[in-house]
Amino acid sequence: MTCSFRPRALTAALLALAAAGGASVAAERAKAAADTPRPAFADTLFEGLSWRSIGPFRGGRVTAVAGVPGQPLVYYMGATGGGVWKTTNAGIEWAPATDGQVKTGSVGAIAVAPSDPNVLYVGMGESCIRGNVSHGDGVYRSTDAGKTWAHVGLRDTMQIGRIRVHPQDPDHVYVAALGHTWGANAERGVFRSRDGGKTWSKSLFVDEKTGAVDLAMDPANPRVLYAAFWQAQRTPWSLESGGPGSGLYKTTDGGDVWKKLDGKGLPKGPWGRVGVSVSPARSERVYAVIEAEEGGVFRSDDSGATWERTNEDRKLRQRAWYYTHVTADPKEPDTVYVLNVQLFRSKDGGRTFETIRVPHGDNHDLWIAPEDPRRMVEGNDGGAAVTFDGGLSWSSVENQPTAQFYHVIADDQFPYRVYGAQQDNSTVSIASRTGGFGIDERDWHAVAGCESGYIAPKPGDPEVTYAGCYGGYIGRLDRRTGQERAIPVWPDNPTGWGAEGRTY
Repeated sequence: MTCSFRPRALTAALLALAAAGGASVAAERAKAAADTPRPAFADTLFEGLSWRSIGPFRGGRVTAVAGVPGQPLVYYMGATGGGVWKTTNAGIEWAPATDGQVKTGSVGAIAVAPSDPNVLYVGMGESCIRGNVSHGDGVYRSTDAGKTWAHVGLRDTMQIGRIRVHPQDPDHVYVAALGHTWGANAERGVFRSRDGGKTWSKSLFVDEKTGAVDLAMDPANPRVLYAAFWQAQRTPWSLESGGPGSGLYKTTDGGDVWKKLDGKGLPKGPWGRVGVSVSPARSERVYAVIEAEEGGVFRSDDSGATWERTNEDRKLRQRAWYYTHVTADPKEPDTVYVLNVQLFRSKDGGRTFETIRVPHGDNHDLWIAPEDPRRMVEGNDGGAAVTFDGGLSWSSVENQPTAQFYHVIADDQFPYRVYGAQQDNSTVSIASRTGGFGIDERDWHAVAGCESGYIAPKPGDPEVTYAGCYGGYIGRLDRRTGQERAIPVWPDNPTGWGAEGRTY
């Protein structure tokens, strides 16, 4: 391990010289270091190496889930970094379904054909566009319940928010594509295929800065669809959510002609992100969650002709770019779910909401069995969970090896330990090997910092770790005492401040 620390020490020395005005000396030393021959290793030394999972065995962010009508044990989840996974025992075990068959790992949408459960469509690239968002490469189709997959186009859509399949025709499918996160592009909007993805037509396009993020189909009349459009773009330093392109559209002829819905009780623009759902129990009932100055939860009882804002509570529409998801109950027209940091349910048509406890926070997708509303699968930042009792109890998310680690580093002890920071979970120190039957929860623990930070074990004493978190926080943890001490560069809490208000 000695060699691995020398480049860091050299880098620190070079930076100090440059800061003191010795730029030319630093450049000479950097060139000398670059020209120094590195030890050569024979390729045969690595022939016996292979990848293995060392855990921790717990889930990461899931923004797409689906179940199968009439098959209460079968569910699918789309991880934002691990592809599609399938369970055939209601979440007790999950197995990868797309490994080695798809070219990208982030999943934005999953749909099972109602008329043929062997037919699945998956849209790659999540639509909850974090600053570390991973893009997709279009749509994949399976005709054998997820065993094999074929790419069926829309490669440049990048981020896909929703897929809907015609209830009687598994080859008739619609895709809501958000498009590029970081810039304008033309391959976005609502796409339609009548031949299982062999060919696509652009059913609705607004502009190159606006894409479709949600899509709702009337189960009683699949020619009626509602499409939610979102004008959004990220830069390395900002997220721009909303603009004149955002809106809610309706078609009554299967996507040949669309009409933009505005006024009649809907909020004034500009809008940001929009979520929409049609009640299978009463097709005239439509729910929408709208990001706007006077946004909130909206309900229409006349198929979108007029609207009423039923709830404006900020807890239902906070951090709208990351959530804005709504799902109507298939049996009760007055029951509707809104997904946000928490999972909320209303039983009075969207006027009041109760909180449903789920295994993890930050909720992104919900599928409800059409024949039994108590049976659901839900996706959140900790994985996917199944319930058979309407949310009173859920399957575990601690059995899905889909955790997202932003940074990884090892310490200098033997056997060494590996450190990383998991998205929306703790930092982790985990054994690289163990004398037991396998590496499990006994072999890992949290260290300093949080999900977003780098970790630095102290050389020679890995019980001490230094790690970062949001806003420039740096902490020092001594695991022997359990004390973590804040040691930021400047003793200030930056939460809520813009960059211009920061000391450093």
